[in-house]
Amino acid sequence: MENNDIDKNVDVEIYDCITASNPKSFFLFAGAGSGKTRTLVNVLTQFKENHGNEFKLKNKKIAIITFTNAAADEISHRLAYDGIFSVSTIHSFCWDLIQNFTIDIKEFLVVDLKKSITELNVQLSKSRDPNNKTSVSNKRKIESKTKRLELFPKISKFIYNPNGDNLTKDSLNHTEVISIASHFIASKKLFQQILANKYPIVLIDESQDTNKHLIDALFSLQLINADKISLGLFGDTMQRIYSDGKEKLGEKLPPDWLTPAKQMNHRSKSRIIELINKIRKDIDGQHQIPRIEKSGGVVRFFIVKRGIDKPSSEESIKEKMSSITKDITWIDKSNPKDKINIPVKTLILEHHMAAARIGFSTFFRPLYAVDKMKTGLLDGSSASINFFIKIILPLVLAYKSNNNFEIANIVKKHSPLFDKRNIEKESDIFILLKTAKTSTDKLLKLWNEDKSPTLLEILNNINESKLFNLPSDLKLSIERSTITNIEDGNEELKDNESLLAWDAALNANFNEIIKYNEYISENSGFGTHQGVKGLEYDRVMVIIDDDEANGFMFSYDKLFGIKSLTTGDKKNIGEGKETGIDRTSRLFYVACSRAKESLAIVAYTDDTIALKNNLLKFGWFKEEEIEILP
Repeated sequence: MENNDIDKNVDVEIYDCITASNPKSFFLFAGAGSGKTRTLVNVLTQFKENHGNEFKLKNKKIAIITFTNAAADEISHRLAYDGIFSVSTIHSFCWDLIQNFTIDIKEFLVVDLKKSITELNVQLSKSRDPNNKTSVSNKRKIESKTKRLELFPKISKFIYNPNGDNLTKDSLNHTEVISIASHFIASKKLFQQILANKYPIVLIDESQDTNKHLIDALFSLQLINADKISLGLFGDTMQRIYSDGKEKLGEKLPPDWLTPAKQMNHRSKSRIIELINKIRKDIDGQHQIPRIEKSGGVVRFFIVKRGIDKPSSEESIKEKMSSITKDITWIDKSNPKDKINIPVKTLILEHHMAAARIGFSTFFRPLYAVDKMKTGLLDGSSASINFFIKIILPLVLAYKSNNNFEIANIVKKHSPLFDKRNIEKESDIFILLKTAKTSTDKLLKLWNEDKSPTLLEILNNINESKLFNLPSDLKLSIERSTITNIEDGNEELKDNESLLAWDAALNANFNEIIKYNEYISENSGFGTHQGVKGLEYDRVMVIIDDDEANGFMFSYDKLFGIKSLTTGDKKNIGEGKETGIDRTSRLFYVACSRAKESLAIVAYTDDTIALKNNLLKFGWFKEEEIEILP
């Protein structure tokens, strides 16, 4: 290492890919802290200077697909909001592509809905009891899907909000938008031509976590338009977190693809980079180097016997880290909710570990246990959860602060009572206002005398008054709450796991919604190993405890050799399939690579000596970096 500009050639390679008369597609390996956004912005700024006017004249754009709205905003800002760049999230990009294809969307949905109705009818015919929860749920689903089919002739255009709840009859949901766009890209020639002409350059940030069906569709598009399209993927397969991302994305690429790699980690000090290099050494061998001025850094692994008081142990470890690093900030408690200057970021394995510590487990655990509900629970795309977060929570906060003006605004904005169709003549307004006030007062009385009603009590109140429209899952949960018999069998559980989850979650009181919202909004001191990808902190504490995590997707005990591999693990390894150890290694890499200056890893275990010995065998830590707490 002679200088900090060792990766300059990468910018040149990528620029050549998108500007040559014969465009090239590429996968850019960009490990933790490698500055991939800087490369993206540098290349596109140069492109704008040299080819921006040409693109504008031809009405062409460069599509930049990001994983979050925050990332899209940051990139747009750094590109000065120039019109040749279309920077958007995955959902926004897909909607932009399909929104004018109303007839094609209808055709797709008709096939999809009819298939779903057929499957539900089959399940219903096999049911032993037509009045149990499963049967009631399936009947309502069939009714809802059938009614939706009947409405299609009246819909002249579909609507969709990538950041909203999409509850109206003419709206599409988030999953449908991705599925429809992926299908159109992969199968419709006219659609492919329009896309290739409009976006001759498509760049995807965090490509390892981009929906695999969309990635596959774009691969097929590039294959048949290789001379017209440059498809660029920016990512790091070691940082793939979400299950709907494409496995082994950087492998078996077409032979004409380029695979540039960034070598430098600009974020962390050298000791931390040394650790994360060792974590991935046997997985893909990718190796990073630190900046010249970033030598040093502190890494410590603290081993704690399970059963010891965790908060006390973790505070003690912070004091030890403060002493080791000569950094008083490890024990600074002055701004616990300062998201910009967080003294110590505590990372835990699973969100429900935070739920248990902060106090929203009853609400969170059942929903998070359903794989297909996780994304909506964490990224704000769930209409049912947003009903509580975006309508009920602001209403309650306004009530507690005696802000009648804000209460009126919320009700006016969200209540169907104020739909224009309900106000046919002026006299109706006074009746509606009185009805709305009576219903609102009745709802808010649930919080009198510092009470915290259950979510089910809130829904029953609203369902009776019709003050707000309820999302379909919640509406169905109210009806299911009066039914006690549940059909046995794995098939019932699989088919209705989302509804069963809501049945349990609605027993939570509303205080849990407040705490959940604080956590998701990053107003707590906790984050998850998964949730902090792309972020960085001076001081990081990583908490490892498989027992508390209570999950089956990850296992630090297996990663560190404390637990033996199962027969299924060995079979998956033999067949080259992903295992829990693979997923856990990636989580560990993501968590450790967030640290810039110092890193404390806290592992709770039943066998402290075996864990220490195994860590030394791995060679990840020096003996003086491992401490068993008494």
